[in-house]
Amino acid sequence: MTGSAAPSSGLPRDLHPIAWWTWAIGLATAASLTTNPLLLLFVMGSATVVVMARRSGHPFGRSFRLYVWLAVLTVVLRVVFRIVFGGQEVGHVLLDLPEVPLPDWAAGVRLLGPVTSEALLAGLYDGLRLAAIILCVGAANSLANPKRLLASVPPALYEIGTALVVAVTIFPQLADSARRVRAAQALRGGATSGVGRLRRFLVPVLEDALERSLSLAAGMDTRGYGRSGGATRRERRMTGSLLLLALIGICVGTYAWLDPTAPQVLALPMLGAGVVVAALGLVSAGRRVHRTRYRPDPWRTPELLTVGTGLAVAVLGWWVAHTQVVVAYPGVDVAPYLSPAALLVGVLGMVPAVATPVPASSPIRREVLA
Repeated sequence: MTGSAAPSSGLPRDLHPIAWWTWAIGLATAASLTTNPLLLLFVMGSATVVVMARRSGHPFGRSFRLYVWLAVLTVVLRVVFRIVFGGQEVGHVLLDLPEVPLPDWAAGVRLLGPVTSEALLAGLYDGLRLAAIILCVGAANSLANPKRLLASVPPALYEIGTALVVAVTIFPQLADSARRVRAAQALRGGATSGVGRLRRFLVPVLEDALERSLSLAAGMDTRGYGRSGGATRRERRMTGSLLLLALIGICVGTYAWLDPTAPQVLALPMLGAGVVVAALGLVSAGRRVHRTRYRPDPWRTPELLTVGTGLAVAVLGWWVAHTQVVVAYPGVDVAPYLSPAALLVGVLGMVPAVATPVPASSPIRREVLA
């Protein structure tokens, strides 16, 4: 031996996909609890930094650009909708558009009309919040391996997990199909602009992505994904009863929590009991699914740090939204600002960029090795 081996956590490897999704959901939760454009930009910047630092070389790792364009389109459409359907006279009028008269059955809906700066800012803030959530979901799709995510789904949810994995791989496959079709059309030559080129580009991309999704579903079905073994009548009745009791408990607890006139003793206790019974039902249903795992993904310190970061961001975002309302929901007539706690939300989101190992197929690692 020429030297001691490096720690396993520092070796290039793919992080557990559930850890990435937990981190992304934490960022999306914090983004959904605010309309502060500065905080939303911080959350989007955190997601972008982590993706650029820890994306893999697989096709799903190159899909983040599509989510960026989708987020930009969301912001633009939200502002346009404010102009077309949100005309109002209160505020500083920037553009006085003529209002289109509508019939009586469309009472309450305004088409065009005066456009104020307050309306545009409100549309921009709402659009940024939706864009931040989209980028967080795109970050999870770009970082988490969908096939490993399927292997991590609990046995009882394997059928649902198969459908979800096929669904979330649409965007990565669209990105890879677009790259392949663009390269093939560049070799063939022909029209480089106009509607004809767009039609020649979109149809092959959609067809190729759909075929690959169907191939993935057929391949998983061939290998037995989501297949369940036999179960006795007693086991089926026990599983169904547990899930039915869990559903009743969760419904009653949720209603008691939302209705202030209901007895509060039915709120959190019933919710907790419903969740516990649901977990027992899932364990019972999981016994019907027989599967094996080859090289399961480990849970180590980087995974725990990533999950902890997502939970901390979500909790801190909730705390800011409930204790610093002016910071979380600034008015359109004042300049937004960030408190130290709100600034910490954006900083914490970047922790996985340095606390996680480099993926085994990272483009940065390949450049260094070359």
